[in-house]
Amino acid sequence: MAKFKLEYLWLDGSAPTQGLRSKTKIVDESKFSGKLEECPMWSFDGSSTNQAPGGASDCLLKPVFICPDPDRRNAYLVMTEVLSSDGTPHPTNARATIKDDDNDFWFGFEQEYFLIDSETNKPLGFPASGYPAPQGPYYCSVGANNAHGREIIEEHLDLCIDAGLNVEGINAEVASGQWEFQVFAKGAKLAGDRIWVARYLLERTAEKYDVAIDYHPKPLGKDMDWNGSGMHANFSNTTLRTCGSKESYEEICMKFKPKVRIKNAIEAYGAYNDQRLTGEHETQSIKKFSFGVSDRGASIRIPIATVESGWKGWLEDRRPASNADPYKVAANIIDTVKDL
Repeated sequence: MAKFKLEYLWLDGSAPTQGLRSKTKIVDESKFSGKLEECPMWSFDGSSTNQAPGGASDCLLKPVFICPDPDRRNAYLVMTEVLSSDGTPHPTNARATIKDDDNDFWFGFEQEYFLIDSETNKPLGFPASGYPAPQGPYYCSVGANNAHGREIIEEHLDLCIDAGLNVEGINAEVASGQWEFQVFAKGAKLAGDRIWVARYLLERTAEKYDVAIDYHPKPLGKDMDWNGSGMHANFSNTTLRTCGSKESYEEICMKFKPKVRIKNAIEAYGAYNDQRLTGEHETQSIKKFSFGVSDRGASIRIPIATVESGWKGWLEDRRPASNADPYKVAANIIDTVKDL
């Protein structure tokens, strides 16, 4: 009888940034044919993940998304939500806070990150001491002098495609050793699921090369003249996709402007983001809010494609940091604009 490997993934209780955890469950083919509803609830030791005390350590894993694991034989990846022992959403479970039951919201996340050499603890392409040439030639680059770690990126891309994660593209980013992938989904929860699974595959792939993934929004230091890393959130709902109205777009953008909304967004958009949102390196200052057509220095960018389509399309929130939880980002955006 054949056996299947189910790799259960979940978010731990690390602060200020949650991390991924996983463990493998083996099931017989008589009990599993690849469907999500056939994945049983499971449990783990929450006292080892900062999610429960040792005297009552059991936390539950509720499967919410499944896809093939193309890098293991007879295997699947299972994204889960963490529940407390009584079956209610755990306080670390941001997915449960998303109010998008009708999947009206579509999200495309642009995930930036750095590849870190484990020996030098610096991004790929950086010498052991000092710095490489200033940024400029690295964005969308080719060639050994400018593009570093491509073998990892290409392997990760193929794995994501084979897993069915709807990756829409990759590119080398502005700094040496910095890369990006983009994931799209119709439905906020599904978009978050896909990003987390893609992050897991990236981490596991880089293990083979003894390379670490750094999601810190400003890993080279806030005062260095190098771009930080973000996770730009492109989003739309029925109104944005169909309204055909500049005024409606501006009204939605203005929903993000009140101080309480800015505060909520910054709290949801990742730790240490103040080091990235300085008003330089294609960011707006964390202390300000702005929006504009094609403006990569704005908090919210209105893509030119939206304007050229007669004000039918999407918006891009450029503030989320690379280490942000996509579930929290989506929940905040939906809560801000859902009534329009």
